[in-house]
Amino acid sequence: MDGMASRRYKEEEAGSKQHYPAVQISQQEATVMTQDRSQTEEVRIKLAAIALSLNVRLRSSDMPVDMQERALRYARSFLDKSPSSAAPKSRPNLTLLARALKKEFDSAYGVAWHCVVGKSFGSFVTHSPGGFIYFSIDSLFILLFKTEVQLVTELEPSSQSVA
Repeated sequence: MDGMASRRYKEEEAGSKQHYPAVQISQQEATVMTQDRSQTEEVRIKLAAIALSLNVRLRSSDMPVDMQERALRYARSFLDKSPSSAAPKSRPNLTLLARALKKEFDSAYGVAWHCVVGKSFGSFVTHSPGGFIYFSIDSLFILLFKTEVQLVTELEPSSQSVA
């Protein structure tokens, strides 16, 4: 629940006179829930540490942690190896970075990945569940997302006949 929604819920809950029955869970269920929560928190902390060590800022993501880590590490590595990093006034080729990141994810996680890299751009995209990440490195912003594709196996007959 986002911050606004949780505040709204709490305000409504405080004003409500209804009483709801307590939910009963076993000690074992509570332990499993606590372990899952702590493992998730550990994974988030690990990813935050990786982002910090790479000097990357994760902006938004709907992607498994291992995929996020791969995207962050690959982009950072590409920029560090780029010949322009030796010359302070030249800039990295953003098209090459976008292409390389797209190809990396196409080969690792299947086709239909898209990548946008730049210093200033707007976007509004539809993505497959678990296939979205938006992050920045220095002054560059990187948007990587996946869409679904359906292969066409047969051509549909044309509705117009050729005379």
